[in-house]
Amino acid sequence: MRKNKFRIDRHTFPVLATSARLLHLLSLLQVRSDWTGPELAERLMVSTRTIRNDVERLRTLGYPVQGAPGVAGGYRLGSGTSLPPLLLEDDEAVAVAIGLRAAAAGNVTGIEEASLRALAKLEQVLPSRLRRRVNTLHGSMLSLGAHAPTVDVDTLTKLAAAVRARELLRFDYEAPDRGGGTRAVEPHRLVHTRGRWYLVAWDVDRDDWRTFRADRIRPRSHTGPRFRAREEPEGDLALYVDKALGTAMWNYRARVKIHAPAERVCARVPPAVVVEAIDDETCVVNVGSDSPHELALWVGMIDEDFEVDDAPELLREVRALSARYRRAGRT
Repeated sequence: MRKNKFRIDRHTFPVLATSARLLHLLSLLQVRSDWTGPELAERLMVSTRTIRNDVERLRTLGYPVQGAPGVAGGYRLGSGTSLPPLLLEDDEAVAVAIGLRAAAAGNVTGIEEASLRALAKLEQVLPSRLRRRVNTLHGSMLSLGAHAPTVDVDTLTKLAAAVRARELLRFDYEAPDRGGGTRAVEPHRLVHTRGRWYLVAWDVDRDDWRTFRADRIRPRSHTGPRFRAREEPEGDLALYVDKALGTAMWNYRARVKIHAPAERVCARVPPAVVVEAIDDETCVVNVGSDSPHELALWVGMIDEDFEVDDAPELLREVRALSARYRRAGRT
């Protein structure tokens, strides 16, 4: 496929403005590892002396342009202490955006948040023609990931952009246990944990911090006005999110008696799970999950004897699992 080339007629526009020329020079140095002075001069339609001066300007700006004299010498962009601006061709920008969308979906553990921040920056400056290509390609892809609720990447990008711009965000929120409603929040951070995306925000109407599941958010079209950043809730964002997920984010909750010391159970459950000691050999855990079935599986992973008293849905699932294991034991 032929690429559109940017060409300047030296008779109508003999010299690029210095700032634009420096960006073009930086782009050329990123495309190829080695350039001679005459090659760069020909591409930029300037003299080799101008190339030397521009190289010195880049070095002054902190870009480690290495140079070697002589016939076999030339210029190359080395590694420095900070990342220079990357100037991408159209197909390169599309490829990066697709890769970032895949990473933001949680396909690579540990880089979801960084991928989403980079994606928000990139899609903010993508021309509309490239954004259409990215959406078309992404729409044709199928991800066979975990069975957690999926989040539309466009929604994540809008949330990340609002966090980055510190703009008031309005959205429709679908909470099955409390019904839907419109929320107005100051978005603080997006957090990826336990296979899901969450938005930590200051709820303007409730005058308090809240944590929202991103898969239940439907952003309104406009954001704003801007707001001033607040101190993180409880002084520790990670601890706040962990507590919030342990107390309010699950569709189904129950109290389960565990026949084991509280200290031993605490070592086997997440810090946000509340464990209440009854005596030296028994405790109660306040646990939750998306469904009674998932909770029954999770409680079994504590690997201790337990009792279910006041949760009939959970008790049915425990009995169904017990029958399944008994059938498996007879084979």
